[in-house]
Amino acid sequence: MPPSTSALPRPANSFGPRTARRRALISLTPLIDVVFILLVFFMLASSFLDWRAIDLTAPAKASGAGRMEGALLVEIRSDGLRLAGEALPERALLQRVAARLLETPGQKVLVRPAAGVALQDTIRLLDGLAAAGVTELSLIRERER
Repeated sequence: MPPSTSALPRPANSFGPRTARRRALISLTPLIDVVFILLVFFMLASSFLDWRAIDLTAPAKASGAGRMEGALLVEIRSDGLRLAGEALPERALLQRVAARLLETPGQKVLVRPAAGVALQDTIRLLDGLAAAGVTELSLIRERER
């Protein structure tokens, strides 16, 4: 018959009755501190400048129609783009505007989006015109009827 466990001699390093081992508690405070420090670092290191902004300056006062003479009118409609009334795809329109800028530096371009046109379509065209070299760019709204 095997001896009982209570009859076995105790090890020399044992000081008292055997107790179950307790798990060490893991504190989340250092983790929260690290996350907070990373958050502060990225907030301070980030740049919130809008580097792709398109500068549209509105005149202080509406002037006469003489200033609009010779300006190119680009219309953004739901069915496509028009340059001086002629329907063109975006790439062809930008090429024509760039060619006109070579002939007449400082060419004024008027952009008129129709009602219901997505804002993203207007911004994409304005960005393309700015990339083509247009410096005199005006955004006009459709007249109310």
